[in-house]
Amino acid sequence: MTDFKPLVFSGVQPTGNLHLGNYLGALTKFVALQESHDCIYCVVDMHSITAQLVHADLAEQTRSITAAFLASGIDPKKHIVFNQSRVMQHAELAWVFNCVARIGWMNRMTQFKDKAGKDRENASLGLLAYPSLMAADILVYRATHVPVGDDQKQHLELTRDIATKFNNDFSARIADLGVGIPMKMGDETVNGFFPLTEPLIEGPATRVMSLRDGAKKMSKSDPSDLSRINLTDDADTISKKIRKAKTDPDALPGEVEGLKGRPEAENLVGIYAALAGTTREKVIADFGGQQFSAFKPALADLAVEKLAPISAEMRRISDDRTYVDGVLRDGGERAGALAEATMKDVRRIIGFLAD
Repeated sequence: MTDFKPLVFSGVQPTGNLHLGNYLGALTKFVALQESHDCIYCVVDMHSITAQLVHADLAEQTRSITAAFLASGIDPKKHIVFNQSRVMQHAELAWVFNCVARIGWMNRMTQFKDKAGKDRENASLGLLAYPSLMAADILVYRATHVPVGDDQKQHLELTRDIATKFNNDFSARIADLGVGIPMKMGDETVNGFFPLTEPLIEGPATRVMSLRDGAKKMSKSDPSDLSRINLTDDADTISKKIRKAKTDPDALPGEVEGLKGRPEAENLVGIYAALAGTTREKVIADFGGQQFSAFKPALADLAVEKLAPISAEMRRISDDRTYVDGVLRDGGERAGALAEATMKDVRRIIGFLAD
């Protein structure tokens, strides 16, 4: 082998309902990627217990995320869709990576600081170490690319750091076993077993903010359901939430620069542009000077047109539990075969005895 086979890996946590921000920021990109790449899409249920151990129904949340994948257009036959806990090699490689990663690396992770807050001593060890599991999720398939948002870039850098250290530490043994690829590391060439995974950034990011506060991201955890459009919302609910979205009293500006300092207006214009597959400049050209009383109904109609069919399909798929479980089972078997091929070599590289 002279190079790593291109492969995309991405995971979504099964915590709360997926919303418009998840759809525009992730799912639409996942669907597009499958036309040009081999893809593995994972419901990362093991990650969901790092901050909250006990969930009311984690299994049903896992099925719901899977239904959203399928309703959005991901093809589980051409690509792999599965839930993380089905493939034990994720946890096995995560332990190896816990021994590769340095405590200082983990302490620098800003998401741990944010999620643990002031009571860091009471945070779970899993919350501190979960970037190591994230690295294992990616590298157990030797994935070359990961779609990432701003909040995950640091974790992908950690994944690259872990791969670099593993490749350097075991370079001679990787060469002896003939399982690596020559890789340039600075001025040196080492025998690398893991790729240095690259971020995959598809065009400008769609940043969707709360419908109740344009300064906050749309979030599954916001206590107000009016702050977000859930992918399970029906047409009437979608329309109602758009109509009730917070705005300011001024008309839409005549140019995009006029949206500065108006977060709610900027958010709604951005949502319209993303749903219509156009630019904010075009939206302003069409609606500039109009009041929100005219713009909101147009946005509501567009949102219903684009999202209601997905919502209906997601509810239909969710009702067919046998089908959803079958997709996850089949995906888990296919993912497990790939992961075990990687781990057989990892065990040999480290020196673990096996039959």
